[in-house]
Amino acid sequence: MTAPERLSAGAIAAAVTAGETSALAVMEATLARLAAYDAVQPQVWISRAAPDALRAAARAIDARVAAGEHLPLAGVPYAAKDNIDVAGLETTAACPAFAYQPEQSAGVIERLEAAGAICVGKTNLDQFATGLVGVRSPYGIPRNASNLAYVSGGSSSGSAVAVAAGLVAFALGTDTAGSGRVPAAFNHLVGLKPSKGRWSTRGLVPACRSIDCITVFTDALADARLVDSVVAGFDAADPFSRPLADAPITGKRIGVPRPDQRVFFGDLQAEELYDRALGILAQDAELIEIDITPLLEAAQLLYGGPWVAERTAAIEHLLRTNPEAIDPTVRSVVEPGLEISAVEVWNGIYRLADLARTAEALWDSVDALAFPTTGTTYRVAELAAAPIALNSNLGRYTNFVNLLDMAAVAVPAGMRANGTGFGITLIGPAHSDLALIDLAQAYTDAACLPALPPLDTGDHMDTIKLAVVGAHLEGMPLHWQLTSRNATFVGAFTTAPTYRLYAMADSVPPKPALVHSTEGAAIALEVYELGLAEFGSFVAEVPPPLAIGTVTLADGTSVKGFVAEPRALTGAEDITHLGGWRAYIGGL
Repeated sequence: MTAPERLSAGAIAAAVTAGETSALAVMEATLARLAAYDAVQPQVWISRAAPDALRAAARAIDARVAAGEHLPLAGVPYAAKDNIDVAGLETTAACPAFAYQPEQSAGVIERLEAAGAICVGKTNLDQFATGLVGVRSPYGIPRNASNLAYVSGGSSSGSAVAVAAGLVAFALGTDTAGSGRVPAAFNHLVGLKPSKGRWSTRGLVPACRSIDCITVFTDALADARLVDSVVAGFDAADPFSRPLADAPITGKRIGVPRPDQRVFFGDLQAEELYDRALGILAQDAELIEIDITPLLEAAQLLYGGPWVAERTAAIEHLLRTNPEAIDPTVRSVVEPGLEISAVEVWNGIYRLADLARTAEALWDSVDALAFPTTGTTYRVAELAAAPIALNSNLGRYTNFVNLLDMAAVAVPAGMRANGTGFGITLIGPAHSDLALIDLAQAYTDAACLPALPPLDTGDHMDTIKLAVVGAHLEGMPLHWQLTSRNATFVGAFTTAPTYRLYAMADSVPPKPALVHSTEGAAIALEVYELGLAEFGSFVAEVPPPLAIGTVTLADGTSVKGFVAEPRALTGAEDITHLGGWRAYIGGL
């Protein structure tokens, strides 16, 4: 499938208003796209409005336009994360035992529909918005729109995929620890996380009620600005709402983490893309390296401090009366909150106040921050193996933002070889939302980002055979790098008698070097079959002095496999006579 047709909310509304199309025609096209993508990822959705109800809503918009009513979002189809109330659709927060039928829509939904937008359905999420991965839902796992082997990001997983797949013009998410930014990065989207209280959270199932924000995913910054212009504003019925304010920033001084504090978890492509983004920002701003230690400490309070108890408070009754109804990983996150004391809570509040004062001082020396949205991404299979640790890695650059009362906008900054997106987030003080959008627009205009990859529809069957001779053999320390990519075991073979095998010096874990030689021997190996995208991601992670080349088997056929640069032999032990790596390891 070619790159998804991205729907512009502004263009749709303008065309409907001008009579160049109708809201009904837009809806018919939307229904066709929804039906087509259901064959790929029906798990994007938890519920959808009936087609006839959507057609009726579109006809009502056309009547309002014909009557001369000004509708900034006339006929624009959108989606809402299923922890946001939409009248007529059940709210589940991805937990069937929690589900209820709301009597009225959330505040932001009311404003969107007054402006002419039409909600087509409720999207999947990490249960109770607890996670940055998108894999913690009984309704299935929404996957990255460009590579189905990878996570979509969470907790606003379905909302991000709905926009990335071109199903709707925009989608509402939520953000407590990064849930409105991480999925934007992975799916080549804009993710606007407004200042706390700028958008009403009335009608939102809380995660951490004091810091929750409703967010929006769009394909363009102009659409994010348009949605903000409709939904931003004080809501007296929301105790956390604040009067609307706009703080200007020049954007000429951009704070970035010190080089020693930039962590990419081994993702060299992400590191390169971040460096490229900084180079673009430096064309029009001074980059100022800052110590991000206070920000990282604040981030730890969210899941390692008393704010866990605020998550627990949101679902305490269900946790006490029906704990088995909660996803096991989510339960492991929120259950400790039952034991957190009031003393711990107040000590956490005091410590956060200290850190917030330190963070406020940042704005004396910089106008905004430019951080990686995440340091890396992961495959769905990897998250299944390490659900907590890998999720925590994704929050390194996001968890502190809401706790420290900052605004943020995530924007695309390129893609990895496997098609997954990398992004940066521009972060500013509270109420700098519109100024951040301006800064982000200047960046994206200068970035000349590559064309979007095609949608992954799961119908590709191309595979590559890969020979492994050492640490990736079954039962060896790095074998998980194959299993997490759903590699299929082809068989155990030997090379042609033209190779030598060495145990490299100071390699952790121990690894061999396979070298072609006219005075060689047959070396035992295993062959696995991987999809093209999985093979590409595997190759990207192979560290020097090893590399992937072509290996000839004993029957004369050739497969891709591990080879080594000459420097791999420095201090290495020749173990060719043993015939393979297992024999060497067995003798240690």
